[in-house]
Amino acid sequence: MTVLVQGSAPWFISGIVLVMISMTGKFKPEVVLLGTGTPNAEVTRSGPSVAVVAGGEANLVDFGPGVVRRARAAYESGIPALEPAKLTRAFVTHLHSDHTAGYPDLILTPWTLDRAEPLEVYGPVGIKEMTDHIHSAYEKDIRERVDGLQPSNDTGWRVKVHEIEEGVIFENEFVRVEAFKARHGSFNAFSFRFHAGDRVITVSGDTSPHDGMIDVYRGSDVLIHEVYSTEGFKKYSPEWQRYHSAMHTSSTELAKIASEVKPGLLVLYHQLYNGVTDEALLEEIRRDYSGEVVSGKDLDVF
Repeated sequence: MTVLVQGSAPWFISGIVLVMISMTGKFKPEVVLLGTGTPNAEVTRSGPSVAVVAGGEANLVDFGPGVVRRARAAYESGIPALEPAKLTRAFVTHLHSDHTAGYPDLILTPWTLDRAEPLEVYGPVGIKEMTDHIHSAYEKDIRERVDGLQPSNDTGWRVKVHEIEEGVIFENEFVRVEAFKARHGSFNAFSFRFHAGDRVITVSGDTSPHDGMIDVYRGSDVLIHEVYSTEGFKKYSPEWQRYHSAMHTSSTELAKIASEVKPGLLVLYHQLYNGVTDEALLEEIRRDYSGEVVSGKDLDVF
């Protein structure tokens, strides 16, 4: 699915194409859902990852399992910035495994496909230690590729790690990225807000509701938010109910939040259904929210 944005009103168009037209006639940023999954091994959903493409550059948020292959699929569907060798910048919301299990893939696979520029990663304290351990785990692979017969470079496997706090964490001529604290148990977790051209794109990461999120989300043209089904929640055991209510955002809670912040488009991702259909999940949101909302799938483009 692609959403073509003209002015402030979204239209839904089938197929993956470029988001091109605006009131000014200028090219606009694209949002690509590379993965919308959860820790559950869903065959149609890769691990969570979102690409914000601005000025022909890809900015990844998280790197769940399957991230590079999903990027390749988006590239082959017409998004040049997601060619694997061009994946050089990523932002990490938190260090849960479903959001980071694709990290070795992102470090190594684009390098074997001729990426020469080191990967730059921005994330919470702990991402440097994770990076160092990945490099140690794959040291023999790296040395064989660098020192053996395979044509390769000695730079594309390297990672420049930036451990972040709240505030502006990256800025260039195309995009400004702000980090804000999310609430996700004991994790040092973040939401990210991208200012690209005249658009604001906010990615919640994993979070339960908290007072600060209203100010973070307000003014978003696109709000990409995790969610669990309120009806599906009733099927969980008491232990899992305690966990999800403390760590994540229900459809009922998200509807009320969206009604207050009024995003141009609300995109659901990292959806926990527990047997509820996609349409039923959307109906849960629509009971208390009248704005535009879609339930995202892998390789949707907005």
